[in-house]
Amino acid sequence: MNSQRPLLDLVAEHLDSIRTHFDDAQRQLLLSRVRALAETAPDDNRAVRKALQGVRLALLPLPFEHPVRLAVDSERLAGPPVGPVAVGEARMLLAQLTEQTDTPVTPETIVETSQRRLLTAPSLSEDEARARCDGAVPSELIRLPDPERGPRYPDFQFVRDGRPYGVVLKVNRTLLADIDPWGAAAWWLGGNSRLGGPPASLLGELPDEELDGAARALVEGDG
Repeated sequence: MNSQRPLLDLVAEHLDSIRTHFDDAQRQLLLSRVRALAETAPDDNRAVRKALQGVRLALLPLPFEHPVRLAVDSERLAGPPVGPVAVGEARMLLAQLTEQTDTPVTPETIVETSQRRLLTAPSLSEDEARARCDGAVPSELIRLPDPERGPRYPDFQFVRDGRPYGVVLKVNRTLLADIDPWGAAAWWLGGNSRLGGPPASLLGELPDEELDGAARALVEGDG
């Protein structure tokens, strides 16, 4: 594969392959993330960055050896295009995805297949998180809304029986966890060939700089 390929260019090139690897819900999630980018105001850089990050996160279920996943994990993507270019590319890709999608995108399907899976990971309640943080929970922590139990804080974010990891707060800022907590949680808990495993499982084992660098590579388009 050529180096420095734009993300949406790679997705369009391998769209048929992506469809064979994704189940219906995963295809719907990718479609919804591309649609969000296509509907973003081109001059809103922060919104474009968030939407591009959402597309990258939706591609993480691909097998590690898939060309698009290798690009996402291995610094083979060009830097993010300027807003108008990214939005224009997303609109063209959206047309392709819509033509190949037989079932409608529904929030219920996405919640059932993605968000509810993340809610099965060990987590803390609001009161438990507050106790770990001496009463003041940092806004950088991932806070997942659970309709049955109330807000949940994935417990990988905390040193065992202690306060939050400093690197978690830093990476969560990079991942815009305050805006997209589900996407940030998916990155931490999902497999990552660049790091050799789920980032959450490597806290305290890998240098903080490696975790931070992997997150920045995802957001900035280098991995």
